[in-house]
Amino acid sequence: MREEDKGMLGGGGDDAGLANASAQGQVETVRQLLEAGADPNGVNRFGRRPIQVMMMGSTRVAELLLLHGADPNCADPTTLTRPAHDAAREGFLDTLVVLHRAGARLDVRDAWGRLPVDLAEERGHRAVARYLRAAAGD
Repeated sequence: MREEDKGMLGGGGDDAGLANASAQGQVETVRQLLEAGADPNGVNRFGRRPIQVMMMGSTRVAELLLLHGADPNCADPTTLTRPAHDAAREGFLDTLVVLHRAGARLDVRDAWGRLPVDLAEERGHRAVARYLRAAAGD
């Protein structure tokens, strides 16, 4: 572990280190923090969980968090978006597939009434929208 990452293990009880490492896509640090007992559903000082702030393009971070019990359906308290909404909006098909296989619901609307497929279509992510329609049986 890099010296600058060791401070993240301390945690102070709020799992900010895991959220930070997840947001930066630091796979090895995420793995070490989880193995050291960091809570994959712990919230940072902004009330967000690691799976909500993770680097969406890092499927390995998503897999690690989910393997250690992260909730793929946790909703943002303000927007009601879930990790599947975020992955669909940003066009990260691989991450979306990982979330879906771990039980992420694709049929839940955000605060504006949008499904993940709506966000993918709005942003022009055709492959993501095709996957979401196929998963929904459309």
